[in-house]
Amino acid sequence: MRAVIQRVTQASCTVDNKTTGAIEQGFMVLLGIEDADTREDLEWLAQKITGMRIFSDENGLMNKSLTDVDGNILLISQFTLFAATKKGNRPGFTKAARPDKAIPLYEAMIKQLAILLNKDVQTGIFGADMKISLINDGPVTILIDTRNKE
Repeated sequence: MRAVIQRVTQASCTVDNKTTGAIEQGFMVLLGIEDADTREDLEWLAQKITGMRIFSDENGLMNKSLTDVDGNILLISQFTLFAATKKGNRPGFTKAARPDKAIPLYEAMIKQLAILLNKDVQTGIFGADMKISLINDGPVTILIDTRNKE
């Protein structure tokens, strides 16, 4: 799994001019799922996301987590995070999981994040043509890959 986490002051997703999810302070998370991903990857990543200390404390240092600031998550499925760009100019997406594998893991991630945050997680619609709007705070953007746990 790959996640792009953006610290935001607000973010929203619309599909067909209807808002499917919106948050104020928190994380806008793009989530890519590949065929090799497991429930263990999901649980590890959910812990990382909710525990990520990238909000400022009273001294201006990144010491506070999402739960410390009562933040929210907007979670968006993003198969293009597994774009292969080595050959040619048209990206390939063969590493991205097909919907029959990706949808259950995406839905499980929504539930796991909600449990860890003890609140609902806002979302887009899997596979839809989504329009994302956000104000990146900082800007702070973090990339996490469960295959490369740095």
